[in-house]
Amino acid sequence: MSEIYLVTGATGHLGNTIVRKLTDMGRRVRALVMQDDRNVSALPEGTKICYGDVRDRSSMENAFKTEAGQELIVIHCAGIVSIASRYDGNIYKVNVEGTKNVTDLCVAYRVKKLVHVSSVHAIPEKPMGETMTEIDHFDPDKVVGLYAKTKAEATQYVLDAAKAAGLDVSVVHPSGISGPYDCGHGHITQLLIDYCNGGLAAGVKGGYDFVDVRDVADGIISCCEHGRPGECYILSNRYISIPELFGIFSRVTGRKKIKTILPLWFAKATAGAAEMYYRIKKQPPLYTAYSLYTLSSNAQFSHEKAERELGYVPRDFTVTVRDTVQWLTENGRIKMKKIKPSKRSRRHGRKKAYGTLG
Repeated sequence: MSEIYLVTGATGHLGNTIVRKLTDMGRRVRALVMQDDRNVSALPEGTKICYGDVRDRSSMENAFKTEAGQELIVIHCAGIVSIASRYDGNIYKVNVEGTKNVTDLCVAYRVKKLVHVSSVHAIPEKPMGETMTEIDHFDPDKVVGLYAKTKAEATQYVLDAAKAAGLDVSVVHPSGISGPYDCGHGHITQLLIDYCNGGLAAGVKGGYDFVDVRDVADGIISCCEHGRPGECYILSNRYISIPELFGIFSRVTGRKKIKTILPLWFAKATAGAAEMYYRIKKQPPLYTAYSLYTLSSNAQFSHEKAERELGYVPRDFTVTVRDTVQWLTENGRIKMKKIKPSKRSRRHGRKKAYGTLG
């Protein structure tokens, strides 16, 4: 039997990275994209483009059809990641109703495997000092924020459908995804752009678990083959505080380290204005009331299960930042030039360093 991979949300940061890796491996790939998606051209040559909208089940029918001797493996990446504080009905439609549509089609067309991309936000937070591991039941009422609630509801639907229909489903829970190939404005991507272009003067207290998109993609592809039916896998890296993050930015770019760290009470007081400012700029806000809650919450996640069963090994985050800076530079989104790397940078395995053009 020949295998075909169908990737939903294929032009997103994670979806695009997965498609790149699968095509490099010589796999046959179908990319589900919206009709008006401007990032289709970024998909690698040889990818079969299938137009459809996860909110409209009938629009995806053709993407699921196979011929005799073919088996379909579905990687469901389509979703809206949001730190916005305001309610947005489209987030629910995409993250929950879209996931239900994809799952129902997987059942109807008897796909070989479904890997559902959830989030660590779907896992209820434990008290500070305790490490969070995989769970087997998800409740929207036990997590905070619209994004987390939609991910919890969608994940439980997938697991319930799998049990009822005998569908082979595995779930992955990435932490804060970052890294190269982000054609949009992911949080770390925008933070790096603002930092390198001189538009960032201070940070806020707190931190999070940030993981390289390429490591998440590797974990998902491995999960297609090795993920056990009905099991969940956390794909995280490690907790990185904002001051440490700025230190990595400085070492990689050669720019002066940002030392001003604002207290959370001050940031919370200005969060509303920040959201309005970035809404006017038509960019995702760098921080909101919800993101400040996230930065101050427990972000200790264990990826031991994924390491043990999927061979998952996240890379050093300094490498992630270095490669992201290089990719952003090559794509004209930041203006940098090569500089001589410091001894400390060389100890972190860097081959290149970048500094500002001034």
